[in-house]
Amino acid sequence: MTKQWEHLLVLQSGVVTYQQAVTHTSRSHVAHQVAKERWRRASQGVFVTTGGQLTTRQKHWVAVLGIGEGAVLAGLAAAREGGLRLETQEVVDLLVPGGVRRKPKLLLRDMPQIRVHRTAKSPKRIGAPARTTMARSVVDAAQWARSDKEAQLIVAAACQQRRATPGEILRAIAEQPRAKRRHLVRETANYAEGGATSIPEIEFAVLCRRHGLPEPDRQVWRRDASGRMRYLDAYWHDHQLHLEIDGAHHMDAEHWGADMLRQNEIWLKGDRVLRFPAFLLRTDPESIVAQLRRAMDT
Repeated sequence: MTKQWEHLLVLQSGVVTYQQAVTHTSRSHVAHQVAKERWRRASQGVFVTTGGQLTTRQKHWVAVLGIGEGAVLAGLAAAREGGLRLETQEVVDLLVPGGVRRKPKLLLRDMPQIRVHRTAKSPKRIGAPARTTMARSVVDAAQWARSDKEAQLIVAAACQQRRATPGEILRAIAEQPRAKRRHLVRETANYAEGGATSIPEIEFAVLCRRHGLPEPDRQVWRRDASGRMRYLDAYWHDHQLHLEIDGAHHMDAEHWGADMLRQNEIWLKGDRVLRFPAFLLRTDPESIVAQLRRAMDT
């Protein structure tokens, strides 16, 4: 085997096209590997040269090579290749030139659904397998999401994990005037630019604007008694008022104890703390607003 062939196998995670294989080996070699079941047909003209379950990257290579002709990973598949961590339905989205009509017929059971989106303008391609840029991937994933809530989660997660900046996402959505959920993507990116990088924080920012509450500073940091850096969800300097939005993980005993100690440190320094569970933002926002107003009036 040549070094070029070995490099190709590593680069493409053991997924190759028939043309690549015969170029670097021979037709008889390919036929022998398939007959001995060392190689598996993943789709027409695409082989997996390794055993076991397909890895996420192998699934992406199968999808891209199965279509060929300028196919590029897009949406969540591209964002995951770029390092985004998010638990959602596994789908491989591909952007292809407008004239391409082919969709690979998958032959392996562990391949996820492949969705093909046609585009008149070829996007910028990066990486291997070829994918759209992170900001473009996030915008596409948001417009193809199953719900507004999932779309908002994708944008917030990309900003929170620092895979794309709010500014990059805003520029990417500006370049796609026909993209779905444009307003939602812009709004979420703008909130993230202001420091709200989780869904509860964004929901709270919306709540403040809706009820005319003053905008708090977000992600303000303090040093606790041990010298560790601590970040506050929302803080009003003029009122010495700190608000914490508790997600489900705060109910864990270890987190609960740590949160209490952190809250005590804030109280000891003269600030006041209001804490609300995240679900209350959706089920009883009026109670949150009422308590905030009372705290600001005292």
